Amino acid sequence: MSGMLSVGPLVLPLTLVAFIASVLMGQGVAAWLAMRRGPDTQLPMGRVLLTGILASRAAFVAQQFAAYSADPVSILDIRDGGWNATAGFAAAWAYAVWLSGHRSSWKAPMLTGIAVATLVWAGAHWVAAATGSGEPRASLPETTFRTLEGEPRSLQAFQGKPVVLNLWASWCPPCRREMPVFAQAQAAHPEITFVFLNQGERTAVVQQFLAQQGLALENVLLDVDTQAATVFGHRALPATLFFDAFGRHVDTRLGELSRATLAQRLALISHAPAPHTSKEMLP
Repeated sequence: MSGMLSVGPLVLPLTLVAFIASVLMGQGVAAWLAMRRGPDTQLPMGRVLLTGILASRAAFVAQQFAAYSADPVSILDIRDGGWNATAGFAAAWAYAVWLSGHRSSWKAPMLTGIAVATLVWAGAHWVAAATGSGEPRASLPETTFRTLEGEPRSLQAFQGKPVVLNLWASWCPPCRREMPVFAQAQAAHPEITFVFLNQGERTAVVQQFLAQQGLALENVLLDVDTQAATVFGHRALPATLFFDAFGRHVDTRLGELSRATLAQRLALISHAPAPHTSKEMLP
């Protein structure tokens, strides 16, 4: 599920919103049913939730083990957004069933709570898919920016290959941390175009940062007036947008990317299907 929810100045990924909603509703239903059974009925929902979270992370690490093995410490950095929700819910269900077998008073409230959480999560994904399936996906805009050499460059000029568009600034700590990951990916994936659109900084500042960090990046563009914030609706940094070879927007990541979570999204845009074209029926 891609997409963002804006609440005033706060921008949240829809996946995170759906997860929080499913947990809160599941916990609430379980607690309400437990209270009806008696004030002394204490459910181990915290342990069930922790089991699901750990399983979700472990499953994602296993899927992207090649990327994590290059930097094992990054497995602990959950800020990269690497989760496998299906594995998490499956583990939570299995653990809850096992626990309820040891205490019958837990069974109905705990399993009902997990069922509600699962339905909320699945429902959010279904609604997102249903509402987005009939709409054309956003494409690379014609907006023009300047290269470090001062030449104009339209984002649409990059269409033809999958595109990774990173919005960043040198003062942004997570932007700085993920830059080496992008540099390595750009060198390793010539079939994908990486574009680094700096937000609000002058040429000299950007050049100094790249030189100090020893970064040899291609396609560095300047957005001195931060037009991208209006065009894409993302003011928080870093923000990375992923487009397929046909220029269609596939996914967005707000926040830092690791080798693993970047690899996951590169696979998404590398294997995107061609757009459907309608053909006139012959008489």
